[in-house]
Amino acid sequence: MIHKKAIWHDRKRNFLGLPWTFTIYELTEDRLYINTEILNSREDEVRLYRITDLTLTRSLWQKITGTGTIHCDSADKTMQNFDILNVKNSIEVKEMLSDSVEQARRRNRVYARESMDGSAGYGGDAYGEGPEFEGAEPDADDQDDNH
Repeated sequence: MIHKKAIWHDRKRNFLGLPWTFTIYELTEDRLYINTEILNSREDEVRLYRITDLTLTRSLWQKITGTGTIHCDSADKTMQNFDILNVKNSIEVKEMLSDSVEQARRRNRVYARESMDGSAGYGGDAYGEGPEFEGAEPDADDQDDNH
């Protein structure tokens, strides 16, 4: 299924680099859809601002066939970490996806908070979401004692 505002779509490629599979990837300005159809249909979606990291891998065979796999780490509860397998022009697609993720974060005013120990700060997750985030006050331990 092609969504009205899809800015990119492609099929997962087989080992020869041909689009003879049942998985379709679609990117809109705010979501990434993964459609799988054989006898039953399944459509997964992740909001772009929930994607936390992208990694591109290309084996020797993928370089020969002009494909690559994009691994996505996500804060989405159902999708979590997933792969966009064997897509054509994978370098350009990864850059397009990365740019779209940054735009979606700005539009939704979602900002990553990172610390050296990997914690997300007080309350919520690394993207400022969670029940404690909105209007939350820092713990007493986080307060500056120099007043």
